[in-house]
Amino acid sequence: MAHFYLASSLSSDAAELTGEEARHAAQVARLRVGERVVVGDGAGRVADAEAAEVARDRVVLRVLSVHGTPEPAPRIVLVQALAKGGRDESAVQAATELGVAAVVPWQAARSVTRWTGAKVDAGVARWTAIVREAGKQSMRPWSAEVRPLATTADLVDLAAATTVLLLEPTAGQRLLDVPVPEGRDLVLVVGPEGGVAPEERASLEAAGATAVRLGPLVLRTSTAGPAALAALAARLDLWP
Repeated sequence: MAHFYLASSLSSDAAELTGEEARHAAQVARLRVGERVVVGDGAGRVADAEAAEVARDRVVLRVLSVHGTPEPAPRIVLVQALAKGGRDESAVQAATELGVAAVVPWQAARSVTRWTGAKVDAGVARWTAIVREAGKQSMRPWSAEVRPLATTADLVDLAAATTVLLLEPTAGQRLLDVPVPEGRDLVLVVGPEGGVAPEERASLEAAGATAVRLGPLVLRTSTAGPAALAALAARLDLWP
C-alpha cells in the first residue's frame, strides 16, 4: 500500500509536502522520483500522485488523479474523559481510525489524570499528533479535529446545541434504539475509569443529554467510545 501524506498544498495537477511530511517521505520512507504516493488535503480530496522532486524539507508531487469524498453526516464527536495509563489516547486513536469527526478531552470529576497549567497545551498537542497519524494510517479523506479541554459545564452547553449521548452501563435505553435527529452533530460522551459521577450525569441529562448503554457488558474507557462509534457508523450507513 502506498504511503498516505497530508499535503500542504493540493491542486488538480500538483501537490507539495513540507515540514514533517516531507522529512518523513524523503528520509524515513526514502521516497524517490517517480514513485507513487497518495496524498490528501484533509478536506475531502485525495489524489494519486508521483514524486517529481524530493528534497529534505520539500517534496513536489505530480498529481495523476483527484477524487473527492463528501463529509459523512451526521458528524460524530467523541468527548473522551481523561484517563490514566494512556487509555484515553488509545480511545482517541481508535476513534480517529473509525471516522470520528472531532475529539474533545474532558476533565471529568473522576478523572485520575489532570491537565493543569502547561499540561493543557501539551495534552492537546499530544492528542493532535495522535489524531493526525491515525488519520493518515487509515487514509481518511476528512481529517478529525481536536477541540480544547472541556469541563462538565462546557458539556452542558454542548447538550443544548447538539444531540449528546452519554454512555452509561446502567442506562435503560440502548444506543442502537435511541432516535437520532437529522441536521445536528452527534456527541458521544465517555467517562473515566470510575465512571461518570452522579452529579455530572444529572447535569447533562437536565441539559438534554440522553444516557444510553451499549449492551450487557461494561467496557473500559478506552473501548467504549470506539465500540459505540462503530455501532453508530453501521447503523447510520456512514461506511458505504
